Amino acid sequence: MSKIRVYELAKKLNLSSKETMKKLEELSISVNSHMSSIEEEDVKIVEELLLGGQEKKEKEKKETPKKEVPKKEVPKKEEKKSKKKSKDQEEKKSPEKKDESSKSKKKSKKKTKQSKKSKEGQLEAQQEEEVDGIIQIEEKILVKDFAEKIDKSPNEVIMKLVQLGIMAAINQEIDYDTAEVIAEEYGIEVEKIEEVEEDPEELLEFEVEEDKPEDLRFRAPVVSVMGHVDHGKTSLLDAIRKTKHVDSEAGGITQHIGASEVEINDQKIVFLDTPGHEAFTSMRARGAKATDIAILVVAADDGVMPQTVEAINHARAAEIPMIVAINKIDKPGANPDRVKQELTEQNVVIEDWGGDVIAVEVSAITGENIDQLLEMILLVAEMEELKANPNRKAQGVVIEANLDKGKGPVATVLVKNGTLTIGDNVVVGLASGKIRAMVNDLGKRLKKAGPSTAVEITGLSEVPSAGDKLYVVEDEKTARTIATKRQNKVKEDKVKTDKRISLDDLYEQMKQGKLKELNIIVKADVQGSVEAVKQSLSKLTNEEVSIKPIHGGVGAITETDVMLASASNAIIIGFNVRPTSSASAIAKKEEVDLRTYRIIYNAIEDIEAAMEGMLDPEFQEVDLGKAEVRATFKVPNAGMVAGCYVKEGKVTRNSKIRLVRDGIVIHEGEIDSLRRFKDDAKEVLTGFECGIGLENFNDVKEGDVIETYVIEEVERKAKK
Repeated sequence: MSKIRVYELAKKLNLSSKETMKKLEELSISVNSHMSSIEEEDVKIVEELLLGGQEKKEKEKKETPKKEVPKKEVPKKEEKKSKKKSKDQEEKKSPEKKDESSKSKKKSKKKTKQSKKSKEGQLEAQQEEEVDGIIQIEEKILVKDFAEKIDKSPNEVIMKLVQLGIMAAINQEIDYDTAEVIAEEYGIEVEKIEEVEEDPEELLEFEVEEDKPEDLRFRAPVVSVMGHVDHGKTSLLDAIRKTKHVDSEAGGITQHIGASEVEINDQKIVFLDTPGHEAFTSMRARGAKATDIAILVVAADDGVMPQTVEAINHARAAEIPMIVAINKIDKPGANPDRVKQELTEQNVVIEDWGGDVIAVEVSAITGENIDQLLEMILLVAEMEELKANPNRKAQGVVIEANLDKGKGPVATVLVKNGTLTIGDNVVVGLASGKIRAMVNDLGKRLKKAGPSTAVEITGLSEVPSAGDKLYVVEDEKTARTIATKRQNKVKEDKVKTDKRISLDDLYEQMKQGKLKELNIIVKADVQGSVEAVKQSLSKLTNEEVSIKPIHGGVGAITETDVMLASASNAIIIGFNVRPTSSASAIAKKEEVDLRTYRIIYNAIEDIEAAMEGMLDPEFQEVDLGKAEVRATFKVPNAGMVAGCYVKEGKVTRNSKIRLVRDGIVIHEGEIDSLRRFKDDAKEVLTGFECGIGLENFNDVKEGDVIETYVIEEVERKAKK
């Protein structure tokens, strides 16, 4: 017997999928989701009960004649009086409405006045010059202002400063200690004003208000396309844009910003063009959720690959729904069932196989089933109930940003709530400014941008970071104040921030009960090693903390791995692999604990020891530099010599080496010979060429990287 899905039945009944599911539950028809199938007999029963009921109601409405109410004859005078009364009543009501609107306006004005008054009151309290004969000054004060407070000429104060060995002009600042010394010489007592630290986010509180449920409207979903290299992500996006782009007259899309809009069935979908992993990790690391739905592209002729697994883990970490697009079904070797089988191994079970993940078989080349894929996106968006309030000050997220020579700082912003207009004063992370221009994905200038709209904006004071949140504020001064306070806070936080979890402080956090789960990312040279390390680490779980491997992959440790670790507060463990230069730099910046091992038991022992609070590594590798092999030469009686170019740091004669090929460690050993031209060298610095001979190893190839390091003894200090 033929079956029908819940969402198809919902279309027939002109109801939403959720309403239809409720009706089915009332009729004792069990369904799991909007994609569940219903038997034809059940469908007929539902249609008869729901559609039949509607038809009856319509017939009853038609059949029941309207009762004619006999009109009473009213004298003309009375008619005039009644008209006058109604007018008077309306006039009485209208001033009440006016009063209400004026009251609300007055209230809002009062709030802003009160906030201004409170700020002014604080400043007045701080600026009181004398309290019981004591002059109050701040931590830092201008020479001119200090001279006025102690009732001396600026020249006198400058002379005193010169005697103290301080060269300061009239408009330069001096600190409190210096001011106190000078004041004492004049016999004046001073007192420091304790500055009340104001959280910049508190200034946004009166700007950011919660939306009322009745003000919310459905908004377009924001979709990110993810998957392995060469699985057709770009070609799929191009196929969608060509067929379903909002402005079809433009004859294709001009890529000005990192997002594009598509329209289907009079509904909009926004696709992020930035790399999917970056969209998740860098933004989530800053507490921003830019994407609503993830599309996982898998090639039907290739199957699940390492980056596919990586994309699945990123989508799970972001906790957003996922749709699988099985691409390249037009190819001769296409096998969608094999893809579904491999996805099941990654705990992604397709609906056809009894799971809850939607899968659509598409072809980016022929355009087959692209409409169906877009319909599925709208269906998932409907179930997610994505809403926003267009009638309020805008809030958004930065997708990408850069410094343009002609325009200055430029940021691509996705408006999440409210409406952004030209002339709005905004705070974006550490930047502030006034929006001078807005450009959409087609290069057209806009005056307004509503929810789920991506626009390129100009007029900021500096380049923000991807994932920074945008807020519209009342005036330029407020924006500048918030941005300045945020910058100062960031400088202070660099000194006293809580560091990310590392093996060194694991035991301390466990004792304090701060840590319940230790997230780990495993990278290795082969897939078998990844699984072995993950399983071994999972067994270390105890009552106090559980070890949770959130991602595993093959190949070098990349920037994406570090950003995922940063967003998830995880430790990266590399087995027989090395981090790229950029990954190492980001790991230092984001303070991510990144450890590499050659023996699997060393990794397990380290984590076991860390959990027991007995981690005591006696030695530590100190990286010296990296040299790239540009050519190889066979030298009689010496073996293979690598002609190298030192890219980073330095290469020394007594340093140990690690030979890395495609991110995988091939050999570890020592340098046998180091030469510059024909002369022996003790060390070769960055930017110079040299010849390196490796001890007892000749399998060197062009493109290999020789990493140099030394092992130093480290004295462990007890944590306070």
